[in-house]
Amino acid sequence: MSKYAFGVDIGGTTVKLGLFDESGAVLDKWEIPTAKENGGEKILPDVAQSIRAKIEEKGIAVSDVAGIGVGAPGAVDEQGTMVKGAVNLGWSRLNIPDELHKYLDVPVKAANDANVAAFGEMWQGGGKGYRNLVAVTLGTGVGGGIIVEGKILTGATGAGGEIGHMHVEDAENEECGCKNKGCLEQYASATGITRLANRRLAKDDMPSVLRSGEVTAKTVFDAVKAGDALAIEVAEQFGEYLGKGLALVAAVVNPEIFVIGGGVSKAGDVLLSYVEPVFQKYAFMACRDAKFALATLGNDAGIYGAAGLILQ
Repeated sequence: MSKYAFGVDIGGTTVKLGLFDESGAVLDKWEIPTAKENGGEKILPDVAQSIRAKIEEKGIAVSDVAGIGVGAPGAVDEQGTMVKGAVNLGWSRLNIPDELHKYLDVPVKAANDANVAAFGEMWQGGGKGYRNLVAVTLGTGVGGGIIVEGKILTGATGAGGEIGHMHVEDAENEECGCKNKGCLEQYASATGITRLANRRLAKDDMPSVLRSGEVTAKTVFDAVKAGDALAIEVAEQFGEYLGKGLALVAAVVNPEIFVIGGGVSKAGDVLLSYVEPVFQKYAFMACRDAKFALATLGNDAGIYGAAGLILQ
């Protein structure tokens, strides 16, 4: 009998869900709103109801469901407990498998959403074929997921892989969202690149196409591709921070490959061209063979990785 798995990626606005067969092929994917009212008490019941409806729609026997994997924002330990809760969901400390079991009698595993996305990229994405991988998500913030010998590195309190909050700049005066100062996220995220660009624009009157429109990570890298000298300076600064940060990560976990995803990665290979040389400059010699690749699963990395928790 075929076995199936469901992958669930819980976000602040929507919950993405996917139905997978045992080979890892996605058979269906859909979304439901994230019900954050009353401390997010309806989120997991809604997930269970949606999965139950899909089981009925597809005519699947519950006994053929191998399990449900869940990715959730926040620190999640190896037992699937959200250690510190998730402010953007309204959750306090919560054991996700135990809670979901109340509504669906199938195996459940849960992990941090960035770690799950990394697992998805290793299993079916840009890192396929590798078992030691660091996934870096460059979006509004900088997320990370570390896979060692095919397993997610969770850490003691579920905070393994939080590379966006590595300290990389002593001279920073502005606070990061985490309340520290000088985090990698402040320079390598989409908002961080915008900050670097605005600071450079304010420094002098050097001409740039960035002076005539909205400054975003996308417009910065579009200007880089067009040969804009000021934008290239910003990209070099971004590459210096991220390349050096990843060299530090490599000295600890020695990955075979870095997989770069998130909205900023849509800039394409030009982004890697500013990061790789800096990585090579700072990396310990035994770590310099690490490859770089762009993520390929996009917004589906979470549902793939969540299903992979069950099927791998």
